[in-house]
Amino acid sequence: RWVGHGDKESADQAAVDAMRLLLDTVSMDGIVVIGEGEKDEAPMLYNGERIGNGSAPEVDIAVDPLEGTSLTAKGFPSALSVIALAERGAMFDPGPCFYMQKMAASDELAHLLDLDRPLPETLGLIAKEKGTDVRDVTVVMLDRPRHEKATREIREAGARIRFISDGDVSAALLAVTERSPVDLLWGIGGTPEGVITAAAVKCIGGQLVGRLWPRDEDERRAALDAGYDLEEQLDRDRLVTGHDAFFAATGVTDGDVLQGVRYSSSGATTESLVMRSRSGTVRRVKAEHDRSKLRELSGER
Repeated sequence: RWVGHGDKESADQAAVDAMRLLLDTVSMDGIVVIGEGEKDEAPMLYNGERIGNGSAPEVDIAVDPLEGTSLTAKGFPSALSVIALAERGAMFDPGPCFYMQKMAASDELAHLLDLDRPLPETLGLIAKEKGTDVRDVTVVMLDRPRHEKATREIREAGARIRFISDGDVSAALLAVTERSPVDLLWGIGGTPEGVITAAAVKCIGGQLVGRLWPRDEDERRAALDAGYDLEEQLDRDRLVTGHDAFFAATGVTDGDVLQGVRYSSSGATTESLVMRSRSGTVRRVKAEHDRSKLRELSGER
């Protein structure tokens, strides 16, 4: 309901409220590992909050109730609501580092992902692997000043760039999909999104490689003092360990991966991806929701 209204804070709060309400109905003993912030910063879905009805199984939970708050407020494409679950203790804790350098690609190109290799060289290897010209290689990346150097390198190498303003979970899902118009996700984005994306990639296939990227010297020193290796390349199985991870995403606005919410006089239609790594099952669910029953469930009048 907040799409296109220019109020990203209200949109985010509505998403948090709805997700938190429904998670309490789930049979699980969940701990939020990646959430809306620390307890003093977020009244709900904060890091460390216990959710579910307290019964088995014990799980780690990573949530982004509205991935793309600005996209939603402006009515732009590719806003999602996402959640990931894994066995207790399986999810990587990024500690003080809010950002991570990331690369993601499909299974076909997964062996070429290396954050230590110069980006133009990787683009050339991707072109060779695909049997095409580097001019036909497409990189999706956030449109940020911190990416100016990489932008020059990609264009000088001859490859294409698809810029996005926000939403690198959606972009990563696109990059790891076979026969996608995008070959590679590259860039510096949020570590919470990196962990959530790793859960998705374990389910759907492909590879994600990340490395912690401190924003300043204080953050770098805090990470080193906490024992983090800032040179380590973290793949999907390091970011989410174990063999049983779950990922679900529902489209909020229309995008390359999912259709957004569509309203009618009686309710709404949504499209979601629901995945599990152990079975390798990927479900695309189109659901119709009765407005009166949703209001009854939420206590709304």
